Amino acid sequence: MISGVLTFLSIGSYAQDNNGSISALLQDPLILFYITAGFLFVVSLLVIAVALYMLQVLRHMARNAAMERAEKLGIEYKEEPSLWAKFDKWTTDAVPIEKEATVMLDHNYDGIRELDNHLPPWWKWLLYGTIIWAVFYMIAYHVTNSLPLSIQEYDNEVAYAEEQVRKLQAANPGAQIDESTVQLVTDAVALSDGKSTFNNICASCHRPDGGGDIGPNLTDQYWKHGGSIQDIFKVVKNGVPNTNMVAWGGALSPEKMQNVASYVLSLQGSNPANGKAPEGDLFVPKAEEKVASDSLKTQASL
Repeated sequence: MISGVLTFLSIGSYAQDNNGSISALLQDPLILFYITAGFLFVVSLLVIAVALYMLQVLRHMARNAAMERAEKLGIEYKEEPSLWAKFDKWTTDAVPIEKEATVMLDHNYDGIRELDNHLPPWWKWLLYGTIIWAVFYMIAYHVTNSLPLSIQEYDNEVAYAEEQVRKLQAANPGAQIDESTVQLVTDAVALSDGKSTFNNICASCHRPDGGGDIGPNLTDQYWKHGGSIQDIFKVVKNGVPNTNMVAWGGALSPEKMQNVASYVLSLQGSNPANGKAPEGDLFVPKAEEKVASDSLKTQASL
């Protein structure tokens, strides 16, 4: 009894849900358009089918009337070729089977005879068209140079693409920063942005002062993957496989990665309390990098 009631309720619930889905479907503003378009399509097919059938009936009636007229006049009835037959004759210039003797050649290969049929007119039109096009192509592309050749079109497209890239780079200078073009920035605004990024995503592993926790100490001169601005930018962008250092290239813009890499270098020599022991190899910066690093330290102290 209980199972029957549950079954009834489930069926009723399904019916209500189904009715609700149907109601929502009928309220779709496009459903009327689809129904109307489908109805018109079916009606069109029926009209075409009826029209073709009526044409066949009329053609049959006209043929019978012509045969009766010829019989009354005592002449032989010759059926008029259909429009399709006329079109086929016009495009192919084919010789009827009953007239093949007029184009029969003297060649005989074990009883196989050869017909001297003409080339189809459509094939000759195509040939003449290609000749005309070849003349036009030669004049336009090679004589007057009015139209560019493929290699010229390619060069034009490449030049246009390079121009668009230059415009985009001019509008957004930070977008062109990569491992080969990254620069050590000393601007206070850029370093402030780098510090904000560092505190948000780097401090959890390197500590806010850069002294190192899960990650290495960033304030000494020992580095696992190089201590230049290019090396640090690359680590921030691509991460380090099989470590906690994930790649931030998909989350940070090139400009922000340059700023945070520059801020990391500004921490050099700050010697925070309880800093982690050095890891990696001693990195000695080049003379120009040393000058930029000293400038960073001065900027950070201010």
